[in-house]
Amino acid sequence: MSQNAKPNDDRRETGRQVMREVLGAPYCERRDASTNEFNAPIRRLSEEFAYGSLWTRPGIDRKTRSLVTLGMLTALNRPHEMAIHLEGAVNNGCSAEEIRETLTHTVAYCGFPAAIDALRAAEAFLRDKNLL
Repeated sequence: MSQNAKPNDDRRETGRQVMREVLGAPYCERRDASTNEFNAPIRRLSEEFAYGSLWTRPGIDRKTRSLVTLGMLTALNRPHEMAIHLEGAVNNGCSAEEIRETLTHTVAYCGFPAAIDALRAAEAFLRDKNLL
């Protein structure tokens, strides 16, 4: 690391690479193009922390992380993030059946309305990708 590099620059670069692998180059290109002075700090944190630290931890693979993420986004009712992470789940090798079963499992813990909204989003995404 050069004398001018910040301590988290390596973690950020790792995070950006993982983000590109998980969410895809088109997503990252759109994200970079829309980064500005206002949103840059939180985007940098997501690169360093979420993707540079959490998504690189040992113990569970990316496929499992994607399914867990879909379940949490269902619980939080975050449709925008759900759409992004459905792409990541497919990129990480999740099948339509695994996605459906993960979202069906959320009925008991998140309730029918949240699970149905998530399932609806997943079905539209999977149909659009010709995976259903």
